[in-house]
Amino acid sequence: MNRKYLLAAGILAAITILYFSLQTGDESIEATAKVVRGNLSVSVKTTGELRAKESEKILGPPGMRKANIWQTNITDMVDEGTIVDSGEYIATLDRTEVADKLKNLASELDKSESQFTAQKLDTSIALREVRNNLVNLQYAVEEKKLVYDQSKYEAPAVQRQAQIDMEKAAREYAQTVENLKLKVEQAEAKTNEVWATYSQIKNNFEFTQMLLGKFTINAPKSGMVIYHRDWDGKKIQIGSRVSTWNPIVATLPDLTTMVSVTYVNEVDISKIKQGQAVDIGIDAFPDHTFPGIITQVANVGEQMPNTDAKVFEVVIQLNESDSILRPAMTTSNDIDVANHENVLYLPIEAVYSFDDMKAVYVDGLGGLSIKEVTTGESNDNFIIITSGVSENEEVLIIPSSENVSDTIKLESTI
Repeated sequence: MNRKYLLAAGILAAITILYFSLQTGDESIEATAKVVRGNLSVSVKTTGELRAKESEKILGPPGMRKANIWQTNITDMVDEGTIVDSGEYIATLDRTEVADKLKNLASELDKSESQFTAQKLDTSIALREVRNNLVNLQYAVEEKKLVYDQSKYEAPAVQRQAQIDMEKAAREYAQTVENLKLKVEQAEAKTNEVWATYSQIKNNFEFTQMLLGKFTINAPKSGMVIYHRDWDGKKIQIGSRVSTWNPIVATLPDLTTMVSVTYVNEVDISKIKQGQAVDIGIDAFPDHTFPGIITQVANVGEQMPNTDAKVFEVVIQLNESDSILRPAMTTSNDIDVANHENVLYLPIEAVYSFDDMKAVYVDGLGGLSIKEVTTGESNDNFIIITSGVSENEEVLIIPSSENVSDTIKLESTI
């Protein structure tokens, strides 16, 4: 009943439109379209941005983490698009933090060097005293031995005392020799400890001094400087932050192989596949078109800034190179998603929607009527008709009118 009511109401609305239009002399309702059989190409059009497929990344100093410097800012940078040779200047990073660390390390180095020098002097003095004492003990041993040798003419008690004194002197000498060895080992250990601290501070100082020079960034090879984009799409430029976890300052792209990075909305992404052919236009050069092919289709969508729309990143590789192509140029991508052969199709404006029904207007022998049709895919101009009309059948193209009843809304299916 609802379907019959819709059809009847549609016919009544169409007749009403015809009547009022004829009264006002509007002849646009007389436009007709013929159902055509042929081949129809369906494409998805997107806007993208040219990028180099391969790029040499220009990185900040690799030793920032070792120096406990986690981030810094770019204070100066050449303009994007500057052509540089290998070794030429690219950018300068803020040296404030590394310069402060270098100053502190210089103070620590002076202090540690003084401690090392003092340790060597203390060790030398202590060991010299032990060695001098050892020489004196050696003389005492020889003296006691002489006394013992001369005591053979004395009483046994005197001889025994002389022997005891000689043995005590020899024992003291042997103990002092052993103590000297321990003191040498102790002094060496202490000196090595102070030396290790001094060496570590010195190495840190020299490394930080070298790192300070790395805060001037030079080109690793010849090429065109292109600003790198951060995770949020913003370009890394003067004032931007360079960190140990994202050390990229700029890039030097390989311009021989270019890609167009574009985003396809979630409605059309199911039509996009790797290997599909693409016609790529360059907005800056409207007369130039380049063939391309889709090489990557993102599996996960992302939300565009300031909108609720979900999009999927698609990468299109250009099959040709040209000296006019530059990174960041805007591209118009016409992605060929389907080619239908031997199908019926009509202009999009000839097909109307009545709630969930698609229909066309026809002018038959009995007057104006509505015919329900089944539709397929469409491109910018035409829509495929799978059933409801026949080849060469004419349908009316009736413009929308404010006189149409609110219960029957006529709208073009796009």
